[in-house]
Amino acid sequence: MGYEVEKTEEQWREELSEFEYHVLREAGTERAYTGELLEEGRVGIYACKGCGTELFRSNAKFDSHCGWPSFYEPQDGDAVELIEDRSHGMVRTEVRCAKCGCHLGHVFEDAPQTPTGDRFCINSVSITFSSAE
Repeated sequence: MGYEVEKTEEQWREELSEFEYHVLREAGTERAYTGELLEEGRVGIYACKGCGTELFRSNAKFDSHCGWPSFYEPQDGDAVELIEDRSHGMVRTEVRCAKCGCHLGHVFEDAPQTPTGDRFCINSVSITFSSAE
């Protein structure tokens, strides 16, 4: 699939750390409760580490107790791309940046406490945070 931001795998490897490349380009996952943005509570914007596209706003972040930053909706309906993921012997929905195709995490329909019922479970290493404060 073609994305607005396209880079060769060599370019991605040059721009990202080895672990960032593993998560963003190879759909890896950081260990639960290890991400630097898990406890981030300031007002601001979460953007794609791969291309800088704004993905989530802090007002949609909530503590889901799952070990990864969780959001109940993307900041814009077309900011993310949802793809069926049948890896690891299960069916899940992968979340990718719609602009560059980088892997962000997965979305689950198991958050009835939120306005949407969705839990976008996102790897901290896949996103950056910019404070509005």
